[in-house]
Amino acid sequence: MHSTLLIGCLLYHAQRCLGSDNGMNMTMDGSMELAAGQMLPYLHFTLGDTLWFLGWVPQSRGAMLGACIGLFLLALLERWLAACKAVIEVHWNKSASQMLADKQNDSVILKNNTADRIFRRLSPPFVAAYDLPRGVIYAALALLNYLFMLTIMTFQLAFIFSLVIGLGVGETLFGRYALSAHLH
Repeated sequence: MHSTLLIGCLLYHAQRCLGSDNGMNMTMDGSMELAAGQMLPYLHFTLGDTLWFLGWVPQSRGAMLGACIGLFLLALLERWLAACKAVIEVHWNKSASQMLADKQNDSVILKNNTADRIFRRLSPPFVAAYDLPRGVIYAALALLNYLFMLTIMTFQLAFIFSLVIGLGVGETLFGRYALSAHLH
């Protein structure tokens, strides 16, 4: 009797747990309800989208303008960092190549040694003063690009236009430095 009652209870709870909706509305027809508002699954200009953090939700036109100006400036910063990285890398590569040449000239190497020909270094040496800042700049660029991606995923057209215009203006201002660095 107890086993029949236990099995009946288990089947009843299993049916409730494995039900078709689990108490959740899984349709994708409307907007998603969030703690701070709604996430609209289409391009829009409405206020109330969360920008990266729960507390960063522009609710007024002034707040939206401030967020757009901030995104524009971040886009400029990203292009400036990319140009700086390109210019500095040219200098670092020349300096590292010079250090490698000096090191090879200072060491006593037998020119006819075949082992030396096999083990010649093909890449510049690791120089902490160059490679660590290169890694930090790359990480900063990656962080900015991921933040831009999250911004685009809000579908807020004001945010998207701010980023696109900021990146375009930044490339106009700083792109020639990156281009000229790679030509030398």
